[in-house]
Amino acid sequence: MESQVFYRKWRPQTLGDVAGQEHVTQTLLNALNSGHVSHAYLFCGPRGTGKTSTGRILAKAVNCTGNGKGEPCNTCDMCLAITEGRAMDVIEIDAASNRGIDEIRELRERVNYAPGKANYKVYIIDEFHMLTKEASNALLKTLEEPPSCVIFILATTEVHKVLPTIMSRCQRFDFRRISQNDMMQKLQQICKSEGIKIKEEALNLIARNSTGSLRDAENLMEKLFTYYGPSVSLKQVQSVLGITGDERAKELVEHIVNGDLPAGIKTINSVNNDGFDLKQFNREIVKYLRGLLLIRNGYQKDLDFTTEEIAALTDLANMISTEQVLKAIKLFGKLELNLDNYSTLPLELALVDCSLSSSEGIKNAVQTPQFKSDVIVQAKTNIITSNKDKKHKPELEPEPEEELKPVIFDPKPVETETHTSYKHVTKEFCNNLEQLNTNWKTIIEHAPDSFKRSPALAILRSAGVKPVAFNDNTVVLSFRFPVHKDKIEETENNKIAAKIIGNFIGHPCEVRCIYEPEENHLVREIQRFGGQIVEVEEK
Repeated sequence: MESQVFYRKWRPQTLGDVAGQEHVTQTLLNALNSGHVSHAYLFCGPRGTGKTSTGRILAKAVNCTGNGKGEPCNTCDMCLAITEGRAMDVIEIDAASNRGIDEIRELRERVNYAPGKANYKVYIIDEFHMLTKEASNALLKTLEEPPSCVIFILATTEVHKVLPTIMSRCQRFDFRRISQNDMMQKLQQICKSEGIKIKEEALNLIARNSTGSLRDAENLMEKLFTYYGPSVSLKQVQSVLGITGDERAKELVEHIVNGDLPAGIKTINSVNNDGFDLKQFNREIVKYLRGLLLIRNGYQKDLDFTTEEIAALTDLANMISTEQVLKAIKLFGKLELNLDNYSTLPLELALVDCSLSSSEGIKNAVQTPQFKSDVIVQAKTNIITSNKDKKHKPELEPEPEEELKPVIFDPKPVETETHTSYKHVTKEFCNNLEQLNTNWKTIIEHAPDSFKRSPALAILRSAGVKPVAFNDNTVVLSFRFPVHKDKIEETENNKIAAKIIGNFIGHPCEVRCIYEPEENHLVREIQRFGGQIVEVEEK
């Protein structure tokens, strides 16, 4: 027997075999049983949902000599001829390659000839929307009043392109995307007959990624069978589909809910370093976020998750608001077309934005003034600016160097009437930039509990944020990423950052921000020889 691909080998042969289209097949069965078969049908719906197959079954049913009315017998000569594609009276036309008016004129001439052996001549025109407007108009009259022995079946995936005058002359049936359960039943039937051993979760993954197209699912099943043989594992299905399959998409959603920015960035880069497809990873993130949104709003029916996953998402749903989930879906949903270069930056930026929104009470406020990344460094002999601007000022006497000691914290904060402070082993507050830099990590780790989940603290903890100047009551922070700088400059975040640093230096301070994508090597070298940043130029 000639080898056939799965989707042809397992094409439905009766209306009862058509998966997931009971609203169509039952109506056609009623029409066949009552003898009220229309002269023209319009089958519309997504690809791979059974439109053409249903057309062929209908052609067999009206011409079947063994059963009379209803389902075809599939054993008489006429049924077998149509099944094998050798029936002269069942004509299939691909409108994508026969879309002109000349082809339709030729069809109109052939319509008038009586069928050879069948009761009806059946014309199945696939992708009907591809016909030109002129060709469609040329078919109008024939479609409205065809010979009594002719039936037209028009199939299309884009019904909105079909002329209204054509639709008005046909009985329209809308084919739906095939449900997960119907898809699973069909795939299980195929696997059982073909001797393929595959677990239910792997079949479920195939069905889910076929997006309602049974033909796509059958093609994928055949690809797996051809490549891996009769035993197919979940990991093999994930590999073919390019799915990470290692729970990191779910982990990232947990980091978003918890506002854990460093852990989230680590997860993203871990996925990228392992060579997984970032587009697919992003789709999995959106899938989990969608599940979180539905569960957050009380809907758990028909969710495509395991019992354990639903339980975990339910716990997360109690920790986040609907507005925050909605924002996350919008942010990650827009990244689909921006990952062609396989850069992690779009995912990281979306993560940062989500993490910042996880803290309530942040309002849009007037931003503090922005500053250039140009810094002025005071050396022993002269003053040096960045390579953009150079200014000359009178020479200053070098200041005596002090022996600086890092400030060591007692982990327990001391509450006072004005603010929360920390016990210092040296019993002195920080009073210079080097101590601030030396203890920067400790400052963040021992921030007051009331700020633990604040977006400001999450930003200060991020890579690329550091103090670069400390003068009187002003601390200047440098940011490697502009999104971090912009967020800290929001009024509420700026106040929190100032309080966190003020607790360490022992008095209220003002936090000002600059953007430095790369460290200025000239400034670094001068600082190494005793220079200090004494001024930051405003824009």
